[in-house]
Amino acid sequence: MKVLFATLFIVITDQITKLLVKGGTIPLLNLKVEGMRYGESINVIGDFFKLTFVENPGIAFGISVNGTSKLLLSIFSILASIGIFYYLWKSREQKLVVRIALAFILGGAIGNLIDRTFYGVFYGYSPLFYGRVVDFFNVDFFDFTILGRTYERWPIFNIADASVTIGVILLLVFHRTPSEETKEKAEVKNQMKSYLTSETTLSAQVETSGLEIINNINSRERRSDLSDDEKNNGGNNNREENKS
Repeated sequence: MKVLFATLFIVITDQITKLLVKGGTIPLLNLKVEGMRYGESINVIGDFFKLTFVENPGIAFGISVNGTSKLLLSIFSILASIGIFYYLWKSREQKLVVRIALAFILGGAIGNLIDRTFYGVFYGYSPLFYGRVVDFFNVDFFDFTILGRTYERWPIFNIADASVTIGVILLLVFHRTPSEETKEKAEVKNQMKSYLTSETTLSAQVETSGLEIINNINSRERRSDLSDDEKNNGGNNNREENKS
């Protein structure tokens, strides 16, 4: 399951970028990162692409949830990550692009799960499972409305969100249902049957033709032997008559 290296890379990259944005101290590494102020923006490509530090206490698109729902969301994220890992293990015989897609989804799920589960404790603002997800990619987009909320820019996201999105798109494009795979396998099987049948028929025809040729040769040899015997018998009779 080498595709899990992609999952590990996504998780590490996601957490490093979040640390650089939010800041924090890692005593084991004697490392302290200042980070950005909450709400601060840094223009990367003008107003089109910015780095903006915000935290998402709820789910996608900044939708808030209450305390109980927050706990259920964190637990669901854990169960979902386990389920994705199990499905990835079951799909180890699938084509590479499907496994990479699942690895991307798993990496993104784990990345945001770490925020929800541990960030509240690590930064000291909430108990376990009540942390907030760090977002920072801010991209301009045309206005759109989701669940009654209008957005003038694309909702701010992070590397984990992008990985999940890419993984889902890859699955939609390249993943085939079992019925489609079964149909393709059946077509290949029928083609193999046709090929083997034609090969068997051809072999039988060649064998029959070969036997006919051999029989013809044997028949000619027998006729030739009979002719030689007749000639020999005729010569012997002539010699006997001459002696008489």
